Amino acid sequence: MLILQSLSKTYKTGDTALSEVSLTVPKGQIMGLIGPSGAGKSTLIRCINRLVEPTGGQVLLNDVDLVGLGKRELRQQRRRIGMIFQEYALVERLTVMENVLSGRLGYVPFWRSYLRRFPAEDITRAYALLDRVGLLQHADKRADALSGGQRQRVGIARALAQDPELLLVDEPTASLDPKTSRQIMRLLIEICAERGLPAIVNIHDVPLAQQFMQRIVGLRAGRVVFDGSPDLLTQDALTTIYGEEDWNAMRKGDEEQTAAEADARDRISALAR
Repeated sequence: MLILQSLSKTYKTGDTALSEVSLTVPKGQIMGLIGPSGAGKSTLIRCINRLVEPTGGQVLLNDVDLVGLGKRELRQQRRRIGMIFQEYALVERLTVMENVLSGRLGYVPFWRSYLRRFPAEDITRAYALLDRVGLLQHADKRADALSGGQRQRVGIARALAQDPELLLVDEPTASLDPKTSRQIMRLLIEICAERGLPAIVNIHDVPLAQQFMQRIVGLRAGRVVFDGSPDLLTQDALTTIYGEEDWNAMRKGDEEQTAAEADARDRISALAR
């Protein structure tokens, strides 16, 4: 379970990115984090694993306060938190397998990681994870030879290699087409359900969040302004989060764009035959 208590972040410039954010994410829950640019979504995720240092509050992961830890203890606790990035954060010149094994760096001595000599059980686990995300046949390919969707799957497998107790996911579909986005979200949901993993997903695509998330939290100017199930995300709620907008027109536009992209792919496939 993850508990945030009055989590705050104010930068030296005086700008407040987060203000007294309190949330509880129980085991197995998938929480979508939405809001306009600059609302504090990425800052919230990075404050949890202290890639950004909070200026106030607590981050309790299964009763351990991450905010109060020293460097050594923090390194140990970060092993419990899997991070999946928007831009994949893979080492392009390494193979898919080597990128997945990098998720074990917090568990092996430096000399093993430097020489890439991981224990047999770690290698076996990595193969199983690649099979789970549908990339077993690509284990020996370089990361830069993969498509965007495949790279994101490698990122998921790498995060799972840590045996995490929490997943933090930062805009996993921002660089993907609509079909691949749904596939990635479905994979994340299935894996979290299988492992009982809680997850916070920073996602800019509201319809996608409504389709896949169990719970949605809306941030605006660093504060929680909505917290509820997807079916409660009405036009009034969206206006509270994002400001005035014709949400029906936006949804219609998204549907038309998705249909147009599907039609274009069908045309290309027909020409290639």
